[in-house]
This record gives sequence, structure tokens and C-alpha cells, in this order.
Amino acid sequence: MKRSKHRASKDDGKGKDEPAILETEDMRMPDPDTISLASVTAVTTNVSNKRSKPDIKIEPSAGRPVDFQVSVTVIEARQLVGLNMDPVVCVEIGDEKKYTSMKESTNCPYYNEYFVFDFHVPPDVMFDKILKVSVIHSKNLLRSGTLVGSFKLDVGTVYTQPEHQFFHKWATLCDPDDITAGCKGYVKCDIAVVAKGDTIKTPHKTNETDEDDIEGNLLLPEDVPAERQWARFYVKIYRAEGLPKMNTSIMANVKKAFIGENKDLVDPYVQVQFAGQKGKTSIQKSSYEPIWNEQIVFTEQFPPLCRRMKVQIRDSDKVNEVAIGTHFIDLRKIANDGDKGFLPTFGPAWVNMYGSTRSYTLMDEYQDLNEGLGEGVSFRARLLISLAVEILDTSSPEVMSSTEVQVEGVPNISDNATGKIEEFFLFGCFLEATMIDRKIGDKPMNFEVTIGNYGSEVDTPTKPKTKKKKGGDGDDEESELIHGSSDEEVDDGGDMTSVSTTPPMKPVITDRNYFHLPYFERKPCIYIKSWWQDQRRRLYNANIMDRIADKLEEGLNDVQEIIKTEKAYPERRLRGVLEELSNGCSTFVTLANNDLNQAGKTKLDRERLKLCMQELENMGQQAKNMRSQVKKSNVKDKIKLAQNFLHKLRFLSEEPQHSVPDIYIWMISNNKRIAYARVPSKDILYSSVDEETGKDCGKVQTIFFKLPGKKSFGPAGWTVQAKTELYLWLGLNRQRKDYLSGLPNGFEENKAVKGPGIQSSPPISLMYTMKQIFQLRVHMYQARSLFAADSTGLSDPFARIFFSTHSQVTEVLNETLCPTWDQLLVFDNVELYGEAGELRDDPPIIVIEIYDQDTVGKADFMGRTFAKPMTKMSDEHYGPPRFPPQLEYYQIYRGNCTAGEMLAAFELLQIGPGGKAELPPIDGPTDIDRGPILPVPIGIRPVLSKYRIEILFWGLRDLKRVNLAQVDRPRVDIECAGKGVQSALIQNYKKNPNFSTLVKWFEVDLPENELLHPPLNIRVVDCRAFGRYTLVGSHAVTSLRKFIYRPSDKSVNNWSAMEEVVIHTEPEQAMKKIETVVKLDSASDAVVKVDMPDDEKGGKGKKKRKKGEEVEEEELDESMLDWWSKYFASIETLKEIIKVQEAEAEEKEDFDSGEGLVTKYVPNASYMKGTKKKRGKGNKNKAMPGEGAPEKKKQKIGELKMFNRELEYEFDTFEDWLHTFNLYRGKCSDDADVEQNAADEDRLIGKFKGSMCIYKVPVSDDFPREMAFDSNMGMFQNIPHNDPINVLVRVYVVRATELHPADINGKADPYVAIKLGKTEIKDKENYISKQLNPLFGKSFDIEATLPMDSTLTVSIYDWDLVGTDDLIGETKIDLENRFYSKHRATCGVTASYAIHGYNVWRDPMKPTQILAKLCKDGKMDQPQYGPGGRVKVANRVYTGPTEIEDENGLKKQTDEHLALAVLNRWEDIPRIGCKLVPEHVETRPLLNPDKPGMEQGRIELWVDMFPKDMPAPGPALDISPRKPKKFELRVIVWNTDEVVLEDDDIFTGEKSSDIFVRGWLKGQQEDKQDTDVHYHSLTGEGNFNWRFIYPFDYLQAEEKIVISKKESMFSWDETEYKIPARLNLQVWDADHFSADDFLGAIELDLNRFPRGAKTAKQCSIDMVLNEQDMPMVNIFKQKRIKGWWPFVARDENDEMEITGKVEAELHLLTSEEAEKSPVGEGRNEPEPLEKPNRPDTTFLWFISPLKAIRYLICNNYKWLIIKIVVALLLLAMLGLFLYSMPGYMVKKLLGA
Repeated sequence: MKRSKHRASKDDGKGKDEPAILETEDMRMPDPDTISLASVTAVTTNVSNKRSKPDIKIEPSAGRPVDFQVSVTVIEARQLVGLNMDPVVCVEIGDEKKYTSMKESTNCPYYNEYFVFDFHVPPDVMFDKILKVSVIHSKNLLRSGTLVGSFKLDVGTVYTQPEHQFFHKWATLCDPDDITAGCKGYVKCDIAVVAKGDTIKTPHKTNETDEDDIEGNLLLPEDVPAERQWARFYVKIYRAEGLPKMNTSIMANVKKAFIGENKDLVDPYVQVQFAGQKGKTSIQKSSYEPIWNEQIVFTEQFPPLCRRMKVQIRDSDKVNEVAIGTHFIDLRKIANDGDKGFLPTFGPAWVNMYGSTRSYTLMDEYQDLNEGLGEGVSFRARLLISLAVEILDTSSPEVMSSTEVQVEGVPNISDNATGKIEEFFLFGCFLEATMIDRKIGDKPMNFEVTIGNYGSEVDTPTKPKTKKKKGGDGDDEESELIHGSSDEEVDDGGDMTSVSTTPPMKPVITDRNYFHLPYFERKPCIYIKSWWQDQRRRLYNANIMDRIADKLEEGLNDVQEIIKTEKAYPERRLRGVLEELSNGCSTFVTLANNDLNQAGKTKLDRERLKLCMQELENMGQQAKNMRSQVKKSNVKDKIKLAQNFLHKLRFLSEEPQHSVPDIYIWMISNNKRIAYARVPSKDILYSSVDEETGKDCGKVQTIFFKLPGKKSFGPAGWTVQAKTELYLWLGLNRQRKDYLSGLPNGFEENKAVKGPGIQSSPPISLMYTMKQIFQLRVHMYQARSLFAADSTGLSDPFARIFFSTHSQVTEVLNETLCPTWDQLLVFDNVELYGEAGELRDDPPIIVIEIYDQDTVGKADFMGRTFAKPMTKMSDEHYGPPRFPPQLEYYQIYRGNCTAGEMLAAFELLQIGPGGKAELPPIDGPTDIDRGPILPVPIGIRPVLSKYRIEILFWGLRDLKRVNLAQVDRPRVDIECAGKGVQSALIQNYKKNPNFSTLVKWFEVDLPENELLHPPLNIRVVDCRAFGRYTLVGSHAVTSLRKFIYRPSDKSVNNWSAMEEVVIHTEPEQAMKKIETVVKLDSASDAVVKVDMPDDEKGGKGKKKRKKGEEVEEEELDESMLDWWSKYFASIETLKEIIKVQEAEAEEKEDFDSGEGLVTKYVPNASYMKGTKKKRGKGNKNKAMPGEGAPEKKKQKIGELKMFNRELEYEFDTFEDWLHTFNLYRGKCSDDADVEQNAADEDRLIGKFKGSMCIYKVPVSDDFPREMAFDSNMGMFQNIPHNDPINVLVRVYVVRATELHPADINGKADPYVAIKLGKTEIKDKENYISKQLNPLFGKSFDIEATLPMDSTLTVSIYDWDLVGTDDLIGETKIDLENRFYSKHRATCGVTASYAIHGYNVWRDPMKPTQILAKLCKDGKMDQPQYGPGGRVKVANRVYTGPTEIEDENGLKKQTDEHLALAVLNRWEDIPRIGCKLVPEHVETRPLLNPDKPGMEQGRIELWVDMFPKDMPAPGPALDISPRKPKKFELRVIVWNTDEVVLEDDDIFTGEKSSDIFVRGWLKGQQEDKQDTDVHYHSLTGEGNFNWRFIYPFDYLQAEEKIVISKKESMFSWDETEYKIPARLNLQVWDADHFSADDFLGAIELDLNRFPRGAKTAKQCSIDMVLNEQDMPMVNIFKQKRIKGWWPFVARDENDEMEITGKVEAELHLLTSEEAEKSPVGEGRNEPEPLEKPNRPDTTFLWFISPLKAIRYLICNNYKWLIIKIVVALLLLAMLGLFLYSMPGYMVKKLLGA
């Protein structure tokens, strides 16, 4: 039953929401308003169960190349593993590599380099490309360098990100050769992928403080964990079947003749590509059924950032190696990352490969299809594979550390592992073959149907050993073998052969373009038996989900239709849709539960089933909950959520593991294959359960045949090759009893064989005995927004209508894109076969094609659509509710692109026994005599009323040449519904392109229903000599709704009688506040305070007193502030707003708000409205006690509004009363949508400026007439005159970002060029060298005359030394619309009023004068300023401050603040209020005509305009870039301690180090300085007393050091770089004969680095590792600091370790201070440092060898020497004793 759709009476639907009423009396006459814009799906919603929906998009979209641009910014790298490296970053996409410059001797290099890669490839190829970022160490001209680590992801992953980009994210580097090593560092980059026509939103770039949190900003998609583990991907490849016969070339025949061998002529192998790596199996020589049993192992991080794995069967051939077939495994579909998820798993399962036709030719024109590009046109082979993933434990010793691809053998797999083999039966019947393209020729034609290789004529079948093998046709003697073994089946009448082709038949002419085949009552049939593994369950589950999704999609289309056509109660229909969805989900869960555990179920089957059941159960529950929340107010949001359900269902229903291959139907003419259609097997698969049956099973479906491969791209593919009405049924042979039941009834079967068992064999044709005669009436009313097929930019359209074998055409209407044919076409005696009742519910479809008539040659195809007629049987009454039918809109398609809409109605009336006399009469309007052409009859054509259309003719702009001649005397012709008016002639377009007569009108009959209004055509013609006219260009206004005059509410106009509304404007408002949103009717008599809560205000006052001292200390110096302070503060605010908006958007998704007052958390609500407040003492850091300290000072800085889009985007293109209509000429391009063609620059020939107003006549009495009503101006009162006016235009160009590089070195030398009218300014001498994000900070003054000079072009050129400068990109601004707009875009209104300083008021008119003028123009009383800071405008009273300070600090009384407060809230003023343009900077995309649709960068600028007849403005604001301030950093290295000892002593083996300290600020090349060497330190202590001096230029706002240097010796000029202010100190060990050894380093960010430790003892590695816990200092505030800091380096295990400590003193001076107190470098004068007191050991032996030896001996061997000396003495004594002993003994004995 249908939900109620009648219109609500105006009052009943207001407050409460009625329940959905199910009603039975749906049979009333519909409202004239309830016309439905029938989208294609809505057209065919009345489908009964006999017919399927046709698919209207014929052209395959895959495989067509598109423009892509990948931009990568490498910002910096951190924590690179390795000692003292010279890193380079390489960015690689596919085969293209680009390198950054080399940074020397640092582990955290800063690059900020931008690279762009351009591609022109099909999307699939693009998204599979691997993007690799790697860091290479010490690369130079001679050596390729060593890889530190790399990171890779596929381009598709980037494209699926929000805004197609990763912004400021850190990529984790890994070493592919050593997976056990862990992270090798991080590279911070931006990556964006843009396809043609995408717009990128660039987040605002300023200082990068919050992104130092690396872990929180990793370059990974949302759902990927930060810690990715290594995993093995095992792809097992078992075997393949059914390969096509290859290589039947001449060589093969020669071979055969000589050797006589007759082998299979294909040598297949399988190649798998994944994540940028390739693996191959072995080659199986000469085999059509190769068996490999091998596995290919990839090692990759998990989850991988590459979404698809490409599996290809290739033929190995020395001459011409080709792909036989390709299959992609999408990893997202075979895994689930939820809580109950599973790792990727697949199979073992067969995958079917499709590609080019199987007939082999040497140069295969469809070879691309075998590579997986585009839709395959034939079955190629099937491959048995499986995939498993194992997460590696990298800590275990067995793990191989390399990621090389490995190939290993695996055991064979059992035959029934993939399921039990079943016999399938496919039956098809061709009911009609029409619309056969006449180009094919009239040779006999037939159709061939194949499923896999069954039914194919090319492949000779192999002898089936068992039934599982692919039998061939079964047309020859082998079929008995197959059927001989089928005893367990139903006895099917012995030898049933397959019939896979229809008998050839000569085509018959339908009309000029098409043939049809004369089937009439005899319909040919085909049937094929085939054998496949029984995996129907997979398809059944997919079918159930598809059905739910189809129903949901149809329902959502209906709801959107109801909203679009403004019918009543869309929310009721949506509730019904959600109810259907939740019922569908519960059905799925019950059906899937019965899924018995059958053979061949893989792990993926089980896991997917669990997943689908869980997801659908949740979805059903959510849909139920959502149903109860749907209200009129939130229908659109709920539709969005329901769309998410739809995407999820479609994703789940795609089954990754194939079973039965798809069915191909080829149309063959004279044995040549012409066109094909592909039918997915699941769509026609039969099941005994209704929900599981395919959507087209046993139904008649309309199939359009298309050309294969690349032939189908572009216009050739848009012609229908043939349209067939085809009935298909596929199921198990044993289920086949009902296979004919879906056919239209009334036929007899015609069998091939006579004899016994005939009853079970299928028919080869059907004879229809029943036929009905009908008359078809086609009511073609009009079409709009058609395709421009002629060079004039118009077409001569006519429509051709096809029904069954009949066709007719409408008349040709010349030169229009919006034809109103108003024609009834009658098709008499249309014969349709089948039962009357079925035809009533389910008539065949009507095809409508629209062509452009050409005087010579063939008519051009412009688009096609389908319709279903309303059918009336002869015994039915012709009357409401079904008849007469309503006109409906049908969407026209051309290829895959929309190409307009058609308004028509169709009725099919049965001619009964009484003949045509019984048909309802055709009663058309009789007043027009159109000869034989019948107009659309009265009940169907719309009801017309008289309308007056007033046209405002303002002027023509930017007209280009037409046929090489300038346009000189143009005129505009307006036409609508056959009536029209012409503008005055412009006498001299060059002198004044405006019209002299502003307003003209004409009267015309238009339908009362606004949705049916015909388009209004605007044409511009040039009047040349001798009365000749040339069409210049045209524009069709398709929807007149926005120009219809609707009188405003009386009560609102009478506002003067209302109560006053008081509005307090606080100049300083809290940055964040809780605001209660109250909906105000302008007629209410409430006094509303727009104010902050009192407690906050009071609290603020108190806080100020309490924290008085601090506030004083933080008070900003006014003289320090400049325009840039304001700019940077505004960018900060913009970032905060974006953050809060994102947070709100997320909250909104999670939370459905209740009714009543909504309290919102708004960041500075006034800011959102476009007024900016000073961020004053109510600043967020002051509002929260205790948090004020670390915040940067943002006190009282006035702000401007940063728009990160064009200003036009924010203010509705300034078309508040003056509209711009683009005029087109020339043909549309073929491969673009109508919308894209509208944006096509080449066709744009100029612009018409004007407007229109439409209202019914006679005018009602309540028409407001003002006192000074000028009858000549009609509805266009109070608009300014259009005489030429002189204006001073002042363009401020702030900066450009992300420019597309123009030079070979990947950089550009940009400068600004400005063109307005004849004035052209090229600021060539001020180009900025080698910069893609240049800061210009310039203003340009140009004098111009509107309307002649109305388009301002701001371009960025690339300066070249030789040759012409290249255009990088340009942006065009329409100054005229800005100048005349009510939004007052001439000079932005600031947030606060000041008469001096950086925030000075720039408009020559003061706020009071502007306010007075606005009131006067709006015919309103002048503002009344009262005492006490009050001003009354209309019925509103504003309060505010009344004092202002001048330069000398004197206070004066002024009303300007009050007036400005009103201007900033001008949109609240009743009747005439609108938002005024605030002081702002807009961001505009730069485009290059050579690369349409691709952004080439962005430019930030704003434009002020001052009319010359007003007082002259003051001098331009100074926005020149801040000059960097000169500083000098003095670093004294006093001492080092605990430095690791590197050297071994030659003599003693003692550890020591010869220590010196190296330091630099800008870069090692530029300013590195070394201390002297402290030789031979044995304890790691070193004494230096050495001073480094670093002068540098510093930008405080950006916290960057500015350096200028030549990039290389060949550079012409110096390039400016901005680098972070980081001081690097390193400790080294000096070696004499070899390179010095690096020991450790520390890098101090001068803006925040840890405070040095008091003593060496307290200095620890925590100062580097746990920075966040340490007290931080900023040298720019501290000026001087002394302390100890640690040196660190990585050890063998990549752990950080401390390798020394340094005592240093940092002293920062400005250059003036440095000049006053100069010091010397090292220990030199002036102010020399004293020499360090070093121990003597530091002298070296070869300088003073004796000293060294003395030292060596004394120090080390003192005791040893003493011991030796003592021992020697003892020995001498002993020797002497022994020597003299005998003598003495003798003497003694002898007694001398």
C-alpha cells in the first residue's frame, strides 16, 4: 500500500508530527502540483514481477583515462636512525622519482619542498600506483646512497581520505631489508591527489606547534592502528582451467609442419603484484590446464596501505609476453577490522577472469582488457587460489628479516575442497531484438550465449573425464560421454544437447538508424548445460542484500523526489522506507541462519556470514530507532544517514569469492562478433526461496548491447548496438521444472527432437498464440538543458520514440536547447504477445532518443531515456486516478553523463473488439493549425495562466570574437514559451557595453505549476552591415523559480509600529561563550539582549583586578603591531573555528537534538556571523584561571575575516539584484556532463548581465507601491543607473600557496601580474626566487571605468631568465557585481573603529556616513543617536562606547563606534538588511587555461574600490612582508663532561678522546664553527672557554630564521629559505689520519628548549627523551641562559643513550646591542675568554716528544720503574754478593 502523499492543509502540519496514515483510498485525482520529476528509477517503479528494470547507463566508465595530479610536500624528518647522516628524501610514484636537496650532518632535517606529479591514466591504474617516500643517506653523483627507511601506500588510499589528502602527517619509516629493526624515523609530509574537477580545501598553514606530537599525527587512514606489525601474505596458486587457445600464429603452423608435434600452445605462469612487489610462479610449458601448487609469500606491514592485490595469468613467450587474464583481490572485502574481525583470508576458491574475445589474433585490439582495464568482453580462464595472512613476531630469532618475495611449493588440494560439482542449466529466450545499428549491415544475424566456456563455438571441448571438467558445446559426439554418467539425475530424456546460438536471421529496416529482427510470434530459445562447483549460497546471500539495497535506493529516490517536487509528507515515505529496511534486515538474518555447513565452505565464507549477519542486525536496529526520530525538520539529515546504510549494503553484497561465471551474449553478424552484453550470473540464479532469487531470474529484461573495449568510449559507444527483450533462467538442472513460468503467457513450446522423453527437453523456440493489439500515445511536451551539438552552441533537436518494432519522430525545432514540441505521436496497431492482464501490469519499455538534425550528414545523438507507459485495457474506464496520465520529467543520459530532462507522458491503450472507435477521443486545442502535427491533448497538457516577464537589461561583458570578427553592435533577444522581447541595440560595444533602455517586459502563458515552467532563452546577436545577424552566444535559464516575484509579508513592512528591540554591543566579547539561540520573529515585541551571561562579565572584571600585575606584564605594545599581527591572529581564529565546526559536525552525527531551545557551544558567536570582535580581556586564556601562562599573547589584536574560499562563494556571487548569465557557443565536449560543459571555458563566449522578474497578471491589489514609483522600471525600483563610472581599484596581494612548479628543479620564481581593462601591471622585477609559497605583501592601484573594465585578472607568472615567462595560474574577479552589490563589497567594514595605528579605518566614508546612506537608499528614517551611547535604526536600539583616542592619546566623543556596531549587524535590520562584507582576506584558486579544472595553487588577496566622485581614500595600507629582525646568538662552550672515550692509546691501550665541540644554527654548510681540540681527555672532561658567534635574521611571527643563499654554483640569484630556529651542538673526537668520529649531539629549538641543569650531575637523558615534563625556556624572552645539556646518540639497538654533557651559555642580542658590545670569536679580542686550565697530558708526543715520554713514563710507569729499580738494585746486590762471596769466604777461611 502506498503511503499518503496528499498535501497538508497549511495549518495542520505545523506543530506536531502526525503518525503515518496508511490509507486505502489512494484513488483520488492527484493535485495539479504533485507532478513527479521521474528519475530513471521512479520511471520503472511500477514493475510487476515479469520484467526487470533496464539500466540506462550504457557506456562503461572504467578504463577511460583521466587527468590526475599528485602533490607531495616533504616538510621535515625527525628521529632518523643513524649517526651524523646527510639525508635526502626521495618521493616515488610508479616509475617517477623526485628528490629533495641534501641536508648535512643532521638527524632531523627540515626541507619544506613541494613536488607535483601529473598523470593521465584510468582511475583504477592511478589508484593502484604505489607512492613511496624513502630517506636515503649520503647520496651523491657517484653513489646512490644507502636506504635508511621507506614508507609506501597506494594512491587510492590517499584519494579515499577526506578532501583526498593527508595534511601535515608523519610517515613512519621502516627498513624493508630488516623488518626486525622497528621504526627508522619519521618524515612529515602533505600528500594530496586531485582528479580533474575536484576542489581541494587546503587547511590553513601557519606555525606548526601542535603537530610535533608525532604519534598523534601519523600518516595513516583513520581506522589503521599506529603500531603496524609485519605480516606474511601467503598467496597459494593451485591450478587454472579453460585457458584460451593462444599462439595459433603462422609460426605455430610451421612448427607443426616440421616437427609434427601438436601441443597446447601456451606456457602459462601466474604473476602476483602487491604493495609494489612482484612474485611469479614457475612456467608450466604447453598446458591449457596448468597445475602449479606453489605459494608466493609477501612480507608487508599489516594492515597494508595498499588495497588491491593483482593476480595475473601470463603467457611466457620470448617475443610477445601477454596477460591472459587479470583478477584483483580487494583486501577490504576479505577482511574485517572490527572487534570481532578477521585477518584477510580467501579461498581456496576459483576466481573467474574476463578479458578480450577468445578468438586469437596476433595483435589483440582488446589486450588492455586482459590487463584488467575496462570491462572484460569474454570469459578467459579460471584460477584456483587462496590467500592467508600471518602476523609475524619480529622478536623471534627464526624470522627472516628481509621482505624479498619468496616462492615455495605447496601440497595439492583435494578435488572437492571448493565444493561439490553440480549440473547447472541455463535457459534463455529472445522475445525481441530491435534497435540494431544499421552500420552493422543487413547480413544475417544471430546471438550466441556462453557461460564460462560452455556454449562457446571457438573452444574445442576437452574430453571430460568426470563431470567436473568443463565440457565444451556438447554439440558433438562427446555429449554422450557427459550424459552417460548422469544416472543420479532426473532422467532428462537421454541425449539432450545444448543449443547456445539462435538461428541466423536477416534484419528488417525500422527507420533511418535502426533495424530489427522479425521474430514476431516465433521467439528463439537457447539452453546450455554446464558443470560448476556448487557455491550458490554465496550468490544467494548477495542477492538478499542486493534486494534490500535496491528497495532502499528506490525508496530514498522517492523521498528525494517528494522533496524536490515539494509534495507533502516526505517524512512519512522515509519512515516507510526505514521500516522496509529493518524488515529486510531481519529476513536476511533468519535466512542466513539456515545456511547449512556445506562442502567447500571457506573460512572467508564463514567469517563473512558472521559479519553480514552482525552488520545487518545492527542496521535493522538502527533503522528502527531512526524511524521513530524522523521529523519534517530533519528528513534531509536522515536521508544522508540512510545513504550510508545503502553504501554499506552495496559493499557487503559484493562477493569476493566467485562461483558460476557471468553469462556473455554476443551479437554476431555474418560470423563477425559485433557487440556484447554481460549478465552477472547471480542476477538470474534461481532459488526456491523468493528473496534469494536473482533480481532478473525468470523475468523479461531489456538488454542493450554495447561495443567491446575502447570502441565503446565516446560517441561510438552511445549508439545502441541492439536492444533485446530477453528472458533468462539459471539454476540446478534438477530444479528446472518452473524455468518457463516467468515468460509472458500464451505460447506453445517447439522442441528440437520428436519422440519419447520429449516432455523434459527444453524448447528451441516458442510460438505465441495470444497477441493483443494496442495504440500507443506519446505526449512529448518539452525538454530542457539539452546537449549543444552545433558550433553555434545550440542544437536542432528532435526526438525519436521506439516501442517494440515501431518508431516515430517529433518535428525538428531549430536552434534551441529547450524545445517545446507539444506534440502527440500515435502508434497504431502495435502488436504485443502475451496475456492481456500481464501486459497491463507490465508493458515493455519505450526508448526515447534525442537527436540533433544536421542539414548534411547524419543526425547527431544527444541523449536517451526510458519510460513505461500507463496501460489501459479495452474493458477499463478511461478516467481518474490513472488517466489521463500526468506529464513527468525524465532524466536524459548521454553515455554515463546526464544530458538534460524531458517532460512527457505515455499511454498504451488496448484496441478491443470494437476497433479504434472505442478509444478515448484525442481532444487537442483546436486554435492552432499545425497541419498533421497533433498537439498534446487538454487533460494532459498543463493548465496555463497569463504571466508578465520583466527583463532588466544591464549590459554585455567579455564578448570574444565570433568567426574572427569583433562584436560591435550586439543585441539581446529573450524568448520564453514562444513569446519574447528584444533589448535596445548597443551602438558601440567597445565604447559602452551597457544598454540604454533598462527594463522591458512581455506577457506569456505559462503553466500554473512552477515545476513545469519552460526555460527562458537568452540569445545575443551581433547586427552586422546589410541587415545580417550573427548569433554570438546563448544561455538557457532552466529554472525560473528564483525570479518569480513573491510579495513580502505585510506585517513585516509595518515595522515602525512595533516595539523597540534593544541590542547591547560589547566591544570585547568572550572568545567562547554559551549562547542560547532564540528564534526571533521580526514582528515580535520582545526586548532581546544579545549579551554574555552576567556572571562571566562580572568574573572578567574581578579577574582583571586579581591578576592585575600579570596583565600589565603581558600588555602588548601598540607600536609593535602591524597588519601582519592582525593577519596571523585571524588565521589562528579561523583554525579554531574550523576545529570547533568539525567537532560539532561529529557531535551532530552522534546526537539527535531534542526540541525547544537549543543551547549551542559557539566559538565567539559574533564571529560566525561575520562580525569580528577584538580578542580582548575576554580572551579564552584569561577566562580560565591558571591557564594563562603558556598561551601566546593575543591581547586586543583587532582581527579581519579570513575566507578560505572566494568572497563570491560566501556572498552568493554578489547576485543580489544583478545576475550574470554565461553565454555559450560551440559544441559541448563529448565526455563531460552537462554541468561540466557549463563550466567549460572554451565554450564561454561572454556574459549577459541583467535580471528578470515574473508575476501573474493582473497584479493583486496588495502590491506595494512606494511613493517614488517609476513606472518605466517596473519591479526594478531603486537600482542605480548604468552609466560609466570611474573607480580607483586597489588590489592587495598577500601571498600565494602551493604553486604548481614551473621549472625543471621543481620550483618556480613567481611574480604578480594584474590586468584590468587596458591597464596591465607586471611586477616582474620583484619576483621571488625559487619559492612555491611566496609572500608578496603588495598593493597595486589601478584606475578603471566600469562597465568597460569590469573583470580583474590577477595572475602569477614564473620568471625565466631566458625565453618568455610562463603563466602558473590566474584568477578572475568580477568587480562590477561587487561594486553594485547591496553587500557593499567596495571596502570591507572593519570590526572596530580606529583613526590611527595598524587598525586604521580605510574607507573615505566614515561609519556614520555609510549608515546614513544605507538608510536613505532603503527609504528608511535616518539613524537617531541618543545620549548614553544609544543609536536607533528602524525599531532597534543599539548601545555601545562613544569615545575614541587619537594619536596623542586624547579622548574624543564620537558616534562612529555606534554606527559601526549597526553596520556589523546590518543583516538583522528588517526588510532592507543584508550582511555587509567585513574586512577580509579571500583565498582564490589559481587556474591555468591549459590545464582546465586542475588547481595550480591558491592566492590570498583582497580588493578595495573607491568611486572617483567621492572623497579620495587615504594611502594604501602597508602590508609589505615583515623584514626579518637581525639578531646575534653568542654561545660559549665552557666545559664538557662524561664524553664517551673513543681512542685506544698505542702504547698503553688506554681509552681517551680528543674532544672538540661543533655548533651551527642555519646549516652545516653555512655557519658551522668548531672549538679547539682538548687532546687526550681520559675522563671525558674537556675545557674550552670558546665562543661561537651566529648572526641571523629572524621572523618573530613565523618563528623562522630567514637565510638567502645560491642554490648551486649555476644559480642566477639567491633563494630565500625559512628554517626553524634550532641550535645544533655536536661533540666529536678529532683524529689526525682518519675522519673525525661523531660522538653525540643535541638540538635546541630556540623557542622552546629544556632549561639547562645546574650541575653536570643533574644533567640527564630525560632532558631529551621527556621534553614535555621539563621546564621549557624561550631564548627570545630569556635573552641569557647558562647550564648543562646532554649529548645523545643511538646505540647498536637504536636506543638513545647519553654520550656526554656540555656546559654552555647562550646569550641573544639584537644586532644593535651586538654592535655596542662586540666580542671576539673563540678566545679572541675584544672581551677575550681566559685560556682553559687543561692538564698537561693534552700535549702530543710528536710536538714535544721528551715531555710526552716523560709524562708517559712518569704518569703510567712510575711505580713500575721504582719497582724495577729496587729489584735491579737488589739483584745487583745479590750478584755482587755472589760474586764477591767466594773470595771473602776464602779470605775468611784462610784467615787473612
